[in-house]
This record gives sequence, C-alpha cells and structure tokens, in this order.
Amino acid sequence: MTRSDATDRLLDRFLTELRDLAPVAVWAHGSLGGGDYQEGRSDLDLIAVLDDPITARTVWRVARLHARLRNEPLVGKLHCTYLTPARAAGAERRHLTWAHEELFKRTVTPVTRRELHTFGLVLHGESPEGLLPAVPDSELTAFVVQDQREFWRKAVDKADAWAQDVWVDLGLVTYARAAVTLKDGRLITKKEALDLLPGLGAPVEVVEDVRRRRYESRVATPGEEWTARRSRLTREYLGPAIDALVRDYA
Repeated sequence: MTRSDATDRLLDRFLTELRDLAPVAVWAHGSLGGGDYQEGRSDLDLIAVLDDPITARTVWRVARLHARLRNEPLVGKLHCTYLTPARAAGAERRHLTWAHEELFKRTVTPVTRRELHTFGLVLHGESPEGLLPAVPDSELTAFVVQDQREFWRKAVDKADAWAQDVWVDLGLVTYARAAVTLKDGRLITKKEALDLLPGLGAPVEVVEDVRRRRYESRVATPGEEWTARRSRLTREYLGPAIDALVRDYA
C-alpha cells in the first residue's frame, strides 16, 4: 500500500473537522481498507456514522466541513457517505454523500457493506460489526449479477466511453472481482483482479496497460491508435464475458 504523509494529514484533518458532529464511527473501505491503496490514484472511500437525525443543519455543517478541506492535497479523492444508526440497515436506502466535490445522496451497496465487514478500517469509534447489519450471500450475489447485467453490460455498447482510462480500468477490474465473488463468495483487491484477468481470458496487453497506470510512477500518454485498439479489445472481451457470467449466476 502506497500511503504517505499527505494521505495521513488529510485523514487527520478530516477527523478533526468531523469532531464537532460527534461521529459514532468512521470507517474506510475500498483500496484503503483492503490494503491496495495507491496515493494520488486511489479514492479515499469513507463512511461516517452520525447520531440521529441528519437535519438540514447537519447537511449545511457537512458542506462547510468539506469546504474547509478544499486546499488539502488529495481532497478531490476523498469521498464520504454519512449514515445514522437508525438508518444503517437496508442497502436500498440513500444517504448523504460527499463525492466528486459535491453533496448528493446515494446507497451503501451490498459490496461496500461486505467490504466493511471483511476488511473495513476503523478510523474512529465502533466497528462495522456493531452498527451495520451483515450482508447475506444471496443479497451480495443478486447485487453483483444485477450490476454486471444492468450497468456494465449496457455500458459496453457505449463505444465512446471506452476511450477513457477509467472505463477500461473499472470495467475489467469490476468484472474480475465479480467473477470471484460469484464463484467463491470472496472480495478481492484491484491488484488481485489484475493478476487474475489474463487467466480469465482478458487481453494481456490491456491488463498490463491498466497495471502500469495504477502502479508505475511514470507512464507515457497513450496515442490515438493504442487508445482505439485498447477500447476495441476491452469491449470485445467484456461483452461475451459478462453475458456468460450473468447466464451462469442469474
């Protein structure tokens, strides 16, 4: 895990600013929780549990909190969803969230909930086990299948999007992680997913491109020819692969 003073300083500053809201708990999930965090590339995915209720004043205070952090390095990578104990159950519920430098509402998915129970990093207060209901295997499976079928399979047909690094990276990694979760019930890191992808039939040159951009310090800007080829190879692989995965587990 690549983590330096900039990450620790941001987390410390965030926890200090959050103190006025008297959080019951603060947890990290995603790459930071799973041990595959790459500073400057990975998001800082956090969950803060606040006392009930979240009022209009709470929303204002959260917005002010994040505004005070705006000059911190890496702050654009910091994402936090705010739960309350009374509303922690139910993956379909939408919660106040700061991400991409704005406030909105979104769910805490079954995958995130399972991550928190499996390798969530406690930054403050109580552990996830004491506040967040466990995710049944059937719920996790249903969500992963739906995500592959309803989001990623449809996204494969949107050719223009796949010229962007983020679509290639997330599309491949999410597929590999889904395949392992559905087969074995396990959650794996992005690094593990990249290691597994060639064995799952993914184009090796594309996998290595993703690996370089995630783990190497200096990466050349791809030319138009490679970007177009990478897009085509990724889409040609993911379409049939997702179809087969959904067929096997739906």
